[in-house]
Amino acid sequence: MVRDLRQLPKAHLHLHLEGAMRPSTLAELAAEAGVPAPPIRGYTSFTEFGLQYRGASALMETEAHLRRVVREVVDDAADDGAVWVEPHFYPPRFVGQLGTAEDVLGIVIDEGQRAAAARGIGCGWIVSALRDFDPEQAVELAKLAASYAGAGVVSFGLAADEALFPPEPFAEAFGIARDAGLISAPHAGELAGPASVYGALDALGARRICHGVRAIEDPALVERLAADEVVLDVCPTSNVMLAVVPSIDEHPLVKLLDAGVRCSINGDDPLLFGPGLLAEYELVRGTMGLPDERLAQLARSSIVGSGAPQELVRDAVEHVEDWLTTPV
Repeated sequence: MVRDLRQLPKAHLHLHLEGAMRPSTLAELAAEAGVPAPPIRGYTSFTEFGLQYRGASALMETEAHLRRVVREVVDDAADDGAVWVEPHFYPPRFVGQLGTAEDVLGIVIDEGQRAAAARGIGCGWIVSALRDFDPEQAVELAKLAASYAGAGVVSFGLAADEALFPPEPFAEAFGIARDAGLISAPHAGELAGPASVYGALDALGARRICHGVRAIEDPALVERLAADEVVLDVCPTSNVMLAVVPSIDEHPLVKLLDAGVRCSINGDDPLLFGPGLLAEYELVRGTMGLPDERLAQLARSSIVGSGAPQELVRDAVEHVEDWLTTPV
């Protein structure tokens, strides 16, 4: 007998809205549009992955489509035992067809709150800028995110290829977000090494880092992450499929935990990578051999590192301890 990981309270902090679409929904949207469903496997580079992501996103053409995907993402998180879900969202993707950036953000916040309330969990949003666009766009997105601080938006992020676009030019945007009380949660340490993580910490004031696993290449950086209690939002399957690490067996998660670094476990883009939140927990239990104490530690870090209300955090952490002390 083993403890049921579905019953372990956890937060899903690193998933991108469109990339968390159900494959069945993608197929239905493609059929509705009268086009073949775009591929979701077979990419051999981050560039090809990005093209497939945008191909899937392009099928979300109406407000009803957007609301459906939000609702299903919340439902999937709840089904996997999440008490809080915090998707990344890039509003400009839908500007024009669904109104202004503020209109689009309002749609996902509204539907996220409705869906979460129906399932008895919480939902907040990471407004995410893209580093392959002008930093001035990020400044405008940070202002938008700041205007919704405490009203649905809890974090500010930065996605796309950090190997080509370092974090420093986005310092102004992240300053605006942090001043509004938003969590700084940029991507770093995935396609680029420790320098990108240092940049996220020093220029962007990161309190969570999406991926961050290549910090393991720099022992001093690992010590800093542990000392500063920065949470790494780790996505094991994504790291393998994008060749960030050679295999699950060689993933640095255990070494990071052994060094005292706080980590959460996440699905990133389940549409394109396969596993959702629960499956990722089962993977690290089965393949990495993590005991229940470590799995509870991962869940606890996800909850405490989230933008969830403090009452939800307190209750969820208590239930993590209850899960851990339940006899098997």
